[in-house]
Amino acid sequence: MTHLLQSPTQNKILGALPDEEYRRLLPFLELVHLPLGYVIHERSTRITQLYFPTTFIAARVYELRSGISRLVSMTGNEGVTDMFLLFGWDGTPATVLVQSAGYGYRIKANALKREFESGGALQQLLLRFSRTLLLQTEQSALEVYLTIEQRLCCFFLMILDRLPTDSMTMTHEFVSKMLGVRRESVSMAAHMLQVEGAIQYRRGHITVVNRKLMEDRVHEGYLMLREEYNNLLPADACNH
Repeated sequence: MTHLLQSPTQNKILGALPDEEYRRLLPFLELVHLPLGYVIHERSTRITQLYFPTTFIAARVYELRSGISRLVSMTGNEGVTDMFLLFGWDGTPATVLVQSAGYGYRIKANALKREFESGGALQQLLLRFSRTLLLQTEQSALEVYLTIEQRLCCFFLMILDRLPTDSMTMTHEFVSKMLGVRRESVSMAAHMLQVEGAIQYRRGHITVVNRKLMEDRVHEGYLMLREEYNNLLPADACNH
């Protein structure tokens, strides 16, 4: 019955739209539930649908020929998947997959693009959101200077910023794929965080029990991302 509690306005972009624009989009929005690891968009394939997350989180991952993958950005209920299609890209050089399972609303690309090109509030909100994606991409390039523990803390905190709870479901194997490092490195870093009392890990379930410990470990780039995330919407945003 959880799906009965879902509403498009749980997505911050949709929830901030003026009533007229919201009503125009509403008939095109389809509620879906996406499981962990579900591939939303394959690399180099044509995008025909986009998703507005309400409770799921999407990860944008670049995969190299060597087999190494790397998370460059994540999107929760603050945005929409692969919005760069709206700027004229038919496909994506990255794979977009579900990083945290949950609900969202699917919309055909041409319907969203038509509303975007009308130049209303949706366009302005999505342009603001695109800035957060670019900032995430820039920060991901700086992670080569960080320790595995710092990167893991930043990764967990960014997920928590987009979840209503302090718990998440994912394995060390999945985390290693997101960070582009060996699983053993993730296991060692997670063990250290657990010993220090920052997290509890049990059979693929991770709970953050001391967020401040993790925040003290991360670099200032995460704080910039959090500030951008918190200031994404205008103060007078509509919530219907």
